[in-house]
Amino acid sequence: MLVDYTQGIDLHFNAANFYFNRGNPKSDVGKKEDALVDCNQAIELNPKDAVAYLNRGLAKSALGQKAEAIADYDQAIDIEPKLAVAYNNRGNAKSALGKKTEAIADYTKAIELNYYNSNAYYNRGLTKYSLGEKAEAIADYSKVIELSYYNANAYYLRGLAKSDLGQKAEAIADYQKAADLYKYQGNTSNYEEAVKKVQQLSAH
Repeated sequence: MLVDYTQGIDLHFNAANFYFNRGNPKSDVGKKEDALVDCNQAIELNPKDAVAYLNRGLAKSALGQKAEAIADYDQAIDIEPKLAVAYNNRGNAKSALGKKTEAIADYTKAIELNYYNSNAYYNRGLTKYSLGEKAEAIADYSKVIELSYYNANAYYLRGLAKSDLGQKAEAIADYQKAADLYKYQGNTSNYEEAVKKVQQLSAH
């Protein structure tokens, strides 16, 4: 997401974006520390670049530095309060640190800012499920499916929650749909796991 900032930083904005854009591919190939250096350079050139803080948070989180990542997401949100992805990512970091309630609040804020943010619904569903809130998790997974029909994981996880609640037929249907999608996507291991769930429930 590109953000339109004040004109006072125009001279450095393009250079900062160069470092930010160069950092992303490095992170993709596992060179997270190099990506972190590039994000640092981008922030030095433009301390008001919310996206640079966002991406430095991603790099730090990938390196296991969750608390430091949260601090960067805080900075991104201070600069750009409507940056929904920053709330979602901060929620991920908080969840990893066991701050589940705070994480849910961040996911909810991300959804308020972007109703179509399927990632935030997905992550909130995961977190609610981990807290034993199965029905609420199902509602979030259902929203993910509404927004992203081919999300096999959402079907699988919704099936898991339904199975926990004794909704056997509905769980089988979700597992079967997940299996079909995994097969289509060429994800053999997940396909086999989903088929196993169908067989286990069907045998009882």
